[in-house]
Amino acid sequence: MPDPDRTSPLVRALKALQTGANSAGPAVAVSYALVGAILLFGGLGYALDVRFGTAPAFVATGLLLGVAIGLYQLAKWLWRR
Repeated sequence: MPDPDRTSPLVRALKALQTGANSAGPAVAVSYALVGAILLFGGLGYALDVRFGTAPAFVATGLLLGVAIGLYQLAKWLWRR
């Protein structure tokens, strides 16, 4: 039976990597939500501007709304921690 104190360096490195990935999961999800909200609402604003011919009005509104929603998600995550 192998000695548990003498695990291979590869096994120890993989366990450390898995621990780091598990703890970083929520932060990655929040960052994707922030970027996703900005892209989604900015894209919707752009589509509305193209449809109605209102140059930067809807894009600016969409980007501001996306930033606000993304920052709200970030704040909500930080307050839960």
